[in-house]
Amino acid sequence: MAIDQQNPQLNLILDSKHHDPFSFLGLHPLNNEKKTKSLKSFRAFLPYASAASLKTKSGWQTLQKTHDHGFFEWQGSDVVKLPCKLSITQDNRTVETYDPYSFISLLSKDELHLFGEGNLKEAYKTMGAHLCVHQGVSGAKFVVWAPNAERVSVIGDFNQWDGRIHSMRNHGSSGIWEIFIPGISDGSLYKFEIRQRDSGRILIKTDPYGFSFENLPGTAAIISPANEYKWQDQAWLKLRKKTEWLHSPFNCYEVHLGSWKRNAEGKFLNYRELADQLINYVKEMGYTHIELMPVSEHPLNESWGYQTTGYFGVTNRYGTPNDFRYFVDCCHQANIGVILDWVPGHFPKDDWALARFDGTALYEHEDPRLGEHQDWGTYIFNYGRNEVRNFLIANAHFWLNEFHIDGLRVDAVASMLYLDYSRKPNEWLPNKFGGRENLEAIEFLKQLNIMVHQDFPGALTIAEESTAWPMISRPIYSGGLGFSMKWNMGWMNDTLSYIEKDPIHRSYNHNNLTFGQLYAYTENFVLPFSHDEVVHGKHSLLDKMPGDAWQKFANLRLIITHQICSPGKKLNFMGNEFGQGREWNVNVSLDWHLMKEHWHQGVNLAVQDLNKLYKKLPSLYDLDFQPQGFEWIDCQDSDQSVLSYIRRSRDGSFVIVVLNFTPVPRYQYRLGVPQAGTYQEIFNSDAEYYGGSNLGNCGTNIDTEKIGWMGRSESISITLPPLAGLILQIK
Repeated sequence: MAIDQQNPQLNLILDSKHHDPFSFLGLHPLNNEKKTKSLKSFRAFLPYASAASLKTKSGWQTLQKTHDHGFFEWQGSDVVKLPCKLSITQDNRTVETYDPYSFISLLSKDELHLFGEGNLKEAYKTMGAHLCVHQGVSGAKFVVWAPNAERVSVIGDFNQWDGRIHSMRNHGSSGIWEIFIPGISDGSLYKFEIRQRDSGRILIKTDPYGFSFENLPGTAAIISPANEYKWQDQAWLKLRKKTEWLHSPFNCYEVHLGSWKRNAEGKFLNYRELADQLINYVKEMGYTHIELMPVSEHPLNESWGYQTTGYFGVTNRYGTPNDFRYFVDCCHQANIGVILDWVPGHFPKDDWALARFDGTALYEHEDPRLGEHQDWGTYIFNYGRNEVRNFLIANAHFWLNEFHIDGLRVDAVASMLYLDYSRKPNEWLPNKFGGRENLEAIEFLKQLNIMVHQDFPGALTIAEESTAWPMISRPIYSGGLGFSMKWNMGWMNDTLSYIEKDPIHRSYNHNNLTFGQLYAYTENFVLPFSHDEVVHGKHSLLDKMPGDAWQKFANLRLIITHQICSPGKKLNFMGNEFGQGREWNVNVSLDWHLMKEHWHQGVNLAVQDLNKLYKKLPSLYDLDFQPQGFEWIDCQDSDQSVLSYIRRSRDGSFVIVVLNFTPVPRYQYRLGVPQAGTYQEIFNSDAEYYGGSNLGNCGTNIDTEKIGWMGRSESISITLPPLAGLILQIK
């Protein structure tokens, strides 16, 4: 008995509108007047097939083509083993496969429940596309969240991108759609075709949980094999768990992989080439960590990675996910940590990605007063929606778990905390208490930090936060947000504002250098000279410096000395360490040829020596976050623009730092010291070796004298070089 061609379910299948194709396609008991329980019907929609057969216990049974558009059916009482095996003839070629509508669901009730409440922290193992063996058959599982869809299909190079063929199973109020497609192998391209429930509009979307994506301008996700990478960093991870990072050196080299260095043809280095070249350079320079600007997939180089469209995809610009694992693994084997720049604050409006994913404001807010960043032309995540929060928490877990990342630098935290961030009075909506705080974002950040610190001991979370929001880097149990550290934007802005001034005017702005000590221990601060300060007309760090060429380089060496010696962990953007002359350009390599020139080479050597001293001397890092680690000797010598202070460690060791911010040498400069004895100059940024004038106290013993000075009973007399910093240590 052929199916009625006017059957409404058949028409829904043919029109690709069926909300529950599993209830109609595949094997089902046949309703009949005689109530014969063994009679069953098998239905398949095969629009490109010319013939098809079903395997039963007694052999192959021919399926009758009951509709010109490719609907096939068999009715009978023969035993059919699940999953149903088919023989399909198409384009004069016959293949055997399995019917996707005869497999049971791969999703558990626990997964659906946890995802719905926002607590499926390894959602990337459930959602997206995964190769697997199901009911003894190899294929791929596809899962996507689209609660406002009437129908969702998987389309790809395996089904001629036809949304009629692989319509997915709907899991009710969870909003999750799922299907297992047999016979698919890694490397296949796929997307989701979504029919919006209210408008009927058809949307073609890439997978929010996709692990790999095709080369631009293509936007399809790629089915990836399971992660079978053999890690060699067990010693690093074991040590990371035990390390007291609060009392350890942390000196970050911030890198954009695509413009750090390129090959002779001007093309990107891949992750494995970077593992050889970048890691060796960072190790030679003495940095403890690399901070990578975003490496999640993004369509536009000029976004620097901050406009992410593939949150779970390692950008293929530089290679495969396993290539990136190799890079991180090599970093760890070289005792270098890897911090990843992560962007949970906003996402771009590309119509093939997250934006209005199922035809509605799903990941974002519907109201632009909550859901749009006008400055950046992006959407803001809806942190109040469990599934969206779950997406982001799972993404953080993914990078830390799958790639052994050592920490996340969370971008633009201030934009997440404030509902009125960069908005005029009538352009934002208050929270339920009438305030400007984004309560949902605050809870998300707390949940993020709890997860990271519980599941990945020793991993760090670092907030880029530019306001006075209190207790960013304090524990949640004490009222904080739970971040490990926070960028000290105030220190950076004050320091750069000061150093950009002609030395003749610096005495009137002395408090720019001293004010930071009033709040230096309210947070666990990182002192950054980041990428944001060397683009968009702000000039390179070298070019910010006033004066002639000699003074520019002297100022640059001085400011980096000040950074290394000041309380707080450190971060420097690539190019700062050798005095890049021009602004950073994302589309070309750094100007490595400058390293052949004496002054640039001198900056690089000075930074090397400072970095190595920083790691060697606990007094420069041990008590970064406690006032006991810092003591002014003299913060009031504004007339001469000189700063002097002591850095201490818990074991009682100390160094003295003296900084002269004028081009005038200071001979017989008297300095009060905390302890009698003989001091040595262990670093001088004015050394000839670094391109300086070679004034100072190198090679001489500096004995204390019983001359009271600066409130101390002992003092020394030293030569202060022009525009230079000294580090002194007692013998």
